[in-house]
Amino acid sequence: MERKKIVIIGAAGRDFHNFNVLFRNAPGYEVVAFTAAQIPYISNKDYPKELSGKLYPKGIHIYDESELPRLIKELSVDACILAYSDLRYEDVMHKASLVNACGADFWLVAPRSAMIKSSKPVIGVCGVRTGVGKSQTSRYIAKFLKRAGLRVAVIRHPMPYGVLKDQIVERFSKLSDLDKYKTTIEEREDYEPHIKNGFVVYAGVDYGKILEKAEKEADVILWDGGNNDASFYKTDMLIVVADPLRAGNELTYYPGETVARMADILLINKVNSARPEEVERVREDLSKINPKARIILGKSEVLVDNPRLIKGKRVLLVEDGPTITHGNMAFGAATVAAQQFGAGEIVEARKYAVGAIKDTFAKYPSLKTELPAMGYSPKQIRDLEATINAADCDCVVSATPTDLKRLISPNKPIVQVTYELVPVGRELDAKLEAFVKSIKR
Repeated sequence: MERKKIVIIGAAGRDFHNFNVLFRNAPGYEVVAFTAAQIPYISNKDYPKELSGKLYPKGIHIYDESELPRLIKELSVDACILAYSDLRYEDVMHKASLVNACGADFWLVAPRSAMIKSSKPVIGVCGVRTGVGKSQTSRYIAKFLKRAGLRVAVIRHPMPYGVLKDQIVERFSKLSDLDKYKTTIEEREDYEPHIKNGFVVYAGVDYGKILEKAEKEADVILWDGGNNDASFYKTDMLIVVADPLRAGNELTYYPGETVARMADILLINKVNSARPEEVERVREDLSKINPKARIILGKSEVLVDNPRLIKGKRVLLVEDGPTITHGNMAFGAATVAAQQFGAGEIVEARKYAVGAIKDTFAKYPSLKTELPAMGYSPKQIRDLEATINAADCDCVVSATPTDLKRLISPNKPIVQVTYELVPVGRELDAKLEAFVKSIKR
């Protein structure tokens, strides 16, 4: 039987998972290539033989997505599968039109098709966009479950941006593990707070093997989603977070609307920063597409470790990269903190950008005031350090959840911003209490 030739269009996450679950051992299909976009430095290498299975003894090459038209024609591709997230609907259809025009089918795989069933109860936390507050929601839930006497394993959406054969299963239980696995700043932003809270975090590439490991030391699996992707595991409770500061995005981004339609609970976060009409718009949108889900409100509480260094001072703002780059967030927690604690002046980060950081500003022209904490390579981290040290300011207000002082040597003080979920009312706690009772019976 002739195998149908497939290209998986991805960004080093959902693409690998879909391959592992749906295609690795499927004799009727041949995945002839991956393409990569959105994240720097993830193309022009191979999905290794250690992961690709017996049907792919040489592995599978990962190309830049710009090469897709050539690949479709030269490799006689039958279908291209979109397998990454946080895309405007318009961008999804541009990709579909390109693929169709080149002669291949364009597929969207239903999230449930690639979900793995766990032997343990699973709570999933997903979002309608990146930067909506999934991580703070996951932290809140993890601490709640721990207080209830349950062992929690946090499994984080993949960010395997290094040597893939060394990242098949990663287990983080102490901060030194971040160095052991040579994690990027983006990975540190999501793993470090959980580790500091006393939780074990799993991540990597093969989420079947990851689940097997996590189940051995947990009563509950907590899926901490990335971007606006769906859970890789079948959930017993799915909480999807929405952001009124980007009201309307819940209906215009892929696959954010998909996960919102699948949710058991819809949490509208940041209601303390949004206008009432923005919150109401999101509530109305979510009610229309998922009337069965319970809608809960939450505040994102911003705190800093040294407010006196901000008051009246000239400050440089640093924000987690994905939120203000492809997340299109106009501002982040660093801006909120600067305003809340009385900064005298916010300096323009763009003016001081060097090297790879300057390239990021060029790629995302809407960026101006805040500096994205880009750190996908040692060079980017060095350029981030140089940018911070070149800035003419009194201090840095850093809202990246990772401790930058572990990675760079700043020539000025860094004030650390943290942000935590504060649910409005007790409804979220009541839902979690019911969940705990159901699994303790």
